[in-house]
Amino acid sequence: MIDGAMRTAFVLALAIGALTREMPAQVPAAVKVTAQARAIQAGELVVLTIVTANPVESVRVRGFDRDIPSYREGPLTWRTLIGIDLEVTPGRHTISISAGPAKSGQVTQTLVVLSKKFTTRKLTVDDAFVNPPAEVMPRIQADTELLNRAWAAPSVERLWNGAFVRPVADAANSAFGSRSVFNGVSRNPHSGADFSSPAGTAIHAPNSGRVVIAKDLYFSGNTIVIDHGLGLFSLFAHLQTMDVQVGAAVSSGDVLGKVGATGRVTGPHLHWAVRLNGARVDPLSLLAVLGKPGKAPGLIISSQVRH
Repeated sequence: MIDGAMRTAFVLALAIGALTREMPAQVPAAVKVTAQARAIQAGELVVLTIVTANPVESVRVRGFDRDIPSYREGPLTWRTLIGIDLEVTPGRHTISISAGPAKSGQVTQTLVVLSKKFTTRKLTVDDAFVNPPAEVMPRIQADTELLNRAWAAPSVERLWNGAFVRPVADAANSAFGSRSVFNGVSRNPHSGADFSSPAGTAIHAPNSGRVVIAKDLYFSGNTIVIDHGLGLFSLFAHLQTMDVQVGAAVSSGDVLGKVGATGRVTGPHLHWAVRLNGARVDPLSLLAVLGKPGKAPGLIISSQVRH
């Protein structure tokens, strides 16, 4: 998945010179951290590969004010997926990494998030399209609570396996992060990617996981959410039909349902959103970094910390 990345000297992405360390006794002789991403900007996925000199039982990572789970890739290798949320402030953000016992040394790295300008569109539409009637507000609130409960209770095990794949073959035609201004009022930024697929197109699971939501929601219509584990979720919206049920285990490529135009939309398309430990991440970034090798090159920067 990660082997096909393009190597580059994009030194602003990961501030190698900003490494610090503590030096307690009996810590690994060296920790090597490699970061890969399509870009170090809001809405992007960063994959850290952490290699320790000696086997350790755990690796703990914290960044963007949250603990971020890691998973073992080999006797000395661990990986961590970091999502840079859509509205993270550009600048220097500290990522701390601890390998081994709880009292072992901590390595810190400064992730320099570069600014990114998202597009804005201004539209004048029927007010009823953007302001739901009062009688549906309890339903909207219930939908929000359902989604928040799902994001807050991810599987503690990694459920995905291998490369992520596109859910449909059609191109994405709506920019992640774009913001709409309806009738002079700014709305939430677009937190997914829209694919220009005709109604009835089969939607495939981008990777394995467990279905945690399969329900008609007010704004997103027929909606399926897959828990891929370790805080990583996929949400598919506006489906014509849903062919899986809550609790079902799915594998990469399984049919989830068909593209439709349910919910608050003007025409058929697939909306795919990705959440990673609370961060809203561009699905195309996920495909670029964890998709099939050679499909979309990323950048890679390495640093090594010695104690």
